[in-house]
Amino acid sequence: MRAGRERYQRLASLPNEGDLIESGALTAILGISAYYHDSAAAVLVDGRIVAAAQEERFTRKKHDASFPHEAVAYCLRESGISAAELDYVAYYEKPFTKAERLLETHLGYAPTSLAAFLRAAPTWIRTKLRIPAALTRELGVVPQNRYVFTEHHESHAASAFFPSPFEESAILTLDAVGEWATGSWGVGRGNRLELTHEMKFPHSLGLLYAAFTYHAGFKVNSGEYKLMGLAPYGTPRYAARILEHVVDLKQDGSFRLDMSYFGYGHGLTMTSKKFHALFDGPPRAPESALTEREMDLAASIQQVTEEIMVRTARHVRAVTGLANLCMAGGVALNCVGNGRIIRDGAFENVFIQPASGDAGAALGVATFVWHQLLGNHRSVSGISDGQSGSLLGPHFDSAEVARRLDALGATFTRIEDDAALCDAVATDLEAQKVVGWFHGRMEFGPRALGARSILGDARNPAMQSLMNRKIKFRESFRPFAASVLEAEAQAWFSLPEGCSSPYMLVVAEVLERHRRPTSPVGGPKALSHPRSTVPAVTHVDYSVRLQTVDAVRSPRFHALITRFAERTGCPMLINTSFNVRGEPIVCSPEDAYRCFMATDIDVLVIENLMLRKEDQPAGARIDPSRHLGSFEPD
Repeated sequence: MRAGRERYQRLASLPNEGDLIESGALTAILGISAYYHDSAAAVLVDGRIVAAAQEERFTRKKHDASFPHEAVAYCLRESGISAAELDYVAYYEKPFTKAERLLETHLGYAPTSLAAFLRAAPTWIRTKLRIPAALTRELGVVPQNRYVFTEHHESHAASAFFPSPFEESAILTLDAVGEWATGSWGVGRGNRLELTHEMKFPHSLGLLYAAFTYHAGFKVNSGEYKLMGLAPYGTPRYAARILEHVVDLKQDGSFRLDMSYFGYGHGLTMTSKKFHALFDGPPRAPESALTEREMDLAASIQQVTEEIMVRTARHVRAVTGLANLCMAGGVALNCVGNGRIIRDGAFENVFIQPASGDAGAALGVATFVWHQLLGNHRSVSGISDGQSGSLLGPHFDSAEVARRLDALGATFTRIEDDAALCDAVATDLEAQKVVGWFHGRMEFGPRALGARSILGDARNPAMQSLMNRKIKFRESFRPFAASVLEAEAQAWFSLPEGCSSPYMLVVAEVLERHRRPTSPVGGPKALSHPRSTVPAVTHVDYSVRLQTVDAVRSPRFHALITRFAERTGCPMLINTSFNVRGEPIVCSPEDAYRCFMATDIDVLVIENLMLRKEDQPAGARIDPSRHLGSFEPD
């Protein structure tokens, strides 16, 4: 990565942005990401992260990119302030600089880029070049001081470093593209960060991975995690071909792409005919049968991606000399790559922003204003982070839930004692029931962390297939994560001493003593052959995506798993997000009930209320197609 520009002396590139902000009394900062992917809002009050949420959770439109009206309204309600009381409204990137990149790129590829330019130009002219006016129109007020615009990767870096438990740390951000940067690294100390090196568009790890996502027949900006889940079924027979023809990879992790293989720089598709010829055919048609080629492509690009991530991390450690690493950007959601970095041991401690994609940048830009631009002190514990378990979304007390369920005609039982509730749910889980678990504040970020989760028994070899087919309505090859008691994690999985994964962003292998002999069966059918004593969460390569659960971040979820462990000797559960294919994670009690009645979930627990499927009114069952609308693949 080349040395970056001097950023911090020139915040202004849009009218009304201003220069460096003068310190002063601060009431509230609203951070916003909007108009591209996963719009979100976050509010800081006197430096404390009060609320953060993605717009999709309220509108029920997956990856909603519109202005986050509902998320903003929620954040303001939770903060107890009105829009008129905001001191600063901060936007997560610089639209003029981004427009400069798009225009320069289209001109560079003209005339072949004309169709793509004509498609993008109207939206840019109408909204994306007039962000201050759009913000004023959408919010209905002008903030008391001013709007602030940071660079995209500054927002990512801030989202990772400022909530981290580290006084000083190296910082690494990797994604598709912001304005020009596709990756950056630097350091954070105290209440300041500085990004010193960057890679520039069109050379992008995120876009490289997206190109293979597209070629494998999955949706870009949505199906990358499917590609990661598909990789263990294949062999990386294309990896050498990628490195020989497509990616010129250096020892420090920097690279250049041969753009003749891609279409994203100037066209309407991710890949070119030359790409198709190199990788044995055109892109797979979405929803068609997966073949060995797609599995091998997934394994190959995953191997190359991990190698780039590990080389970059090693280089950053060597240059900065710092023992801690903070990561953000969409690539930081590649939990297999994260696990490789941690096991490689270049860094002693790693913190990954739970909402590493663009949604988390809304939080990042707000923290950037508070610490970097206003100069406010940052205190760290060295142990716990400032993300509050990433439980920053809406919550509902039992009385309100009861009123809402009554309005739906639902039948429920109230269990006031938490211990009794956990015992009842653990009993159901042991009896192979599938449980919808809704408690406390909704998670911020893409992972269900025990607030909006669907739970099952990890010991049951049939549970993975059942939950994919009859509850999630998704591809059978998809693995599930395990939520394991933090104190027991190293007795089951290959985690380095002292390493935890509270935000489900690390993959580790099942230890040898818990494994079972492998089967010669290959491909997705291999999942039907148990490979460990917890087969429902063990992938075909013995890997497991982990959430380590502690009593501080998630006391009730911890109590439930503890009770299940007391009954069964197994200190973990399957944990998958409380949604079905094509819809966002549930937000409200109504969302949860509709999902419950449209699937084969057996038991629904919302706060202290328990609902059993057989007790619900006749005719309350919902046809999944009606629940999901168009049932659009995610």
